[in-house]
Amino acid sequence: MYAIDIMSWLTEERLRMLLEQYRSLGPLPGVGLTFMKSFVPPLPTIAIVGLNAAVYGLWLGFLYSWIGLVAGCTVTFLIIRAIATHPYLDKWAKRPKVAKAMTWVRQSGFSYVFLLSLFPVGPFVVINMAAGLAGMKLRSFLIALCAGKAIMVLAVSYIGNDVERFIRHPGELIYVVLFIGLSLWGVKAIEAGFARRARERELRSKPLQNE
Repeated sequence: MYAIDIMSWLTEERLRMLLEQYRSLGPLPGVGLTFMKSFVPPLPTIAIVGLNAAVYGLWLGFLYSWIGLVAGCTVTFLIIRAIATHPYLDKWAKRPKVAKAMTWVRQSGFSYVFLLSLFPVGPFVVINMAAGLAGMKLRSFLIALCAGKAIMVLAVSYIGNDVERFIRHPGELIYVVLFIGLSLWGVKAIEAGFARRARERELRSKPLQNE
């Protein structure tokens, strides 16, 4: 209940107030909020990245958001990879959604992490943890993560940097809604594609096993 109360308190307006209030600390508030996204999944990625751009400006906001997101994902990945043999994680890894993610990471790790990092919504924590449990190489994980997050953060920062334009022209909000909707659809489509590929590989391997 306490966690739920905190999340209900962290509205977009309060997040903006926090960033403005502690702006004197330089990049720490902007980087810190996006960093926490990897450990507090309900935090709204789009709101935080957009507010960073509104408070710090397009390029600094983009940089702080990108650094925070990449750092948070990498720390999560490294922690899980270091304790991958823990019984609790072994049990967690057997959950259907996590098991699927691990299968896809083992088969197409770079593509899976890169493509899903392009979207501002999705099961990011599951992706990071599955990559760690599957033993994905740090170098591959970092390259895919950094590239995907850079594209996503730049797109969201561009929108957040000029919110007044959307207030003056409410009709343009449809592009924001479409962006979010397409992101959700894209995540599902990519996961479905990896699932289909996994099934095809499984079917191709069965005749070899029977011989």
